[in-house]
Amino acid sequence: MTDSLRIVSVQIGACQSYFKNGDPNRPWVSAIEKSVVFGPVPTSELGLDGDEQADKVHHGGVDKAVLGYCESHYSFWKTEFPEINWGSGAFGENLTLSGMLESEVCVGDIFECQSATAGGLCLQVSQPREPCWKLSQRWGLPKLAVRVQATRRTGWYMRVLHRGDLQAGQTLSLVERPHPEFTIDVANDILFAKPRDAAADLRLAGCQHLSEAWKENLIRRSAKHVS
Repeated sequence: MTDSLRIVSVQIGACQSYFKNGDPNRPWVSAIEKSVVFGPVPTSELGLDGDEQADKVHHGGVDKAVLGYCESHYSFWKTEFPEINWGSGAFGENLTLSGMLESEVCVGDIFECQSATAGGLCLQVSQPREPCWKLSQRWGLPKLAVRVQATRRTGWYMRVLHRGDLQAGQTLSLVERPHPEFTIDVANDILFAKPRDAAADLRLAGCQHLSEAWKENLIRRSAKHVS
């Protein structure tokens, strides 16, 4: 395991209109299609300049300002779905990353970038990415979101603790790890557990640096005593 992430590429996207299953009577809007940006991209508490979110309830905001995804996962998806031309940004991520996986990154991890262009940029991991139907619709692969969950190749969201510029080639160095027990893999295992474990839900919900949305969800479903 390394203690850093390298930014392979940076992507942003604008909201676009689509039709669910090609039906013109079932429109939906998303900014899931991202384009690679060359050069530094200013980044604030709400994300990268020029990046949009259509559904601000489930995407974006302070806790989900930046989405990261592992470059190494694309070789798997190319084998799983060879008909798709997979590449950076295909999963709607802002940062395509190398160096660490979901089994190595933890909720609450703080990464800093001290390059000349970064301006002391500081990011903190807030939760795993929870894939939804829009990812499947984007590629016309009905089972894609389910496969992402099953394989735990989800990526993760980050909040911006200190503004700065993001750029391909930068190194994000791990400087603090307050919750080593809650890797992204562990968090995914708890969220997608069948049968669900109310005690595990509450343990993860008690993680100080977990996103507020996940805390609320875990507390709500633990109260139902789902088994």
